Amino acid sequence: MKKLSLISRIIIAIASLSIIISYFIPVWRIDLFAPQYPEGLVMKIWLNNLSGDIDIINGLNHYIGMKKIGVEMFPEFSFLIYIIAGFILYGLVIAFTGSRKLLLSYLVVSVIGGILTLYDFYRWGYDYGHNLDPHAPIKVPGMGYQPPVLGHKKLLNFDAYSLPDAGGYLIIGVVVIAGIIWLVEKKYSKNVV
Repeated sequence: MKKLSLISRIIIAIASLSIIISYFIPVWRIDLFAPQYPEGLVMKIWLNNLSGDIDIINGLNHYIGMKKIGVEMFPEFSFLIYIIAGFILYGLVIAFTGSRKLLLSYLVVSVIGGILTLYDFYRWGYDYGHNLDPHAPIKVPGMGYQPPVLGHKKLLNFDAYSLPDAGGYLIIGVVVIAGIIWLVEKKYSKNVV
């Protein structure tokens, strides 16, 4: 099977190395807006940490019986940095070998990884929003407070938005670039006799 072109290999190498930036910027964010917080509250999720208005969010959530948000809630933080390192190395191996099959497997693994990540986030959000303290000061019968996995959701008087942050967009962009390269290379190889 024909190898990837030199320019494709260089682009894949640069794109893979650019993922290193995701270690230094947040990958996901949850924004909350309400009449009493028109400027909004934000929780930023990094590969191994949380930042933003966590203390204020915890204070508000206490009244409706939600658990305190903390790094210890996310066991993924203990291994996510290694998974990302693996993807960086995976991309560099593709760039070095020029293997189209490895590039295709990279795309398949990336899509599966993305789906599993969203499912894991859904699972965490469901537990966080439904497993409430029965002794909470405020109880709304039948109400769950699960944050959206992706997009917008109304939670009482809060508008909650859950979206990738800069690091997440960077990782998505690298996978999109890899997909475009795979499609272009596939089309190019069919046109070459």
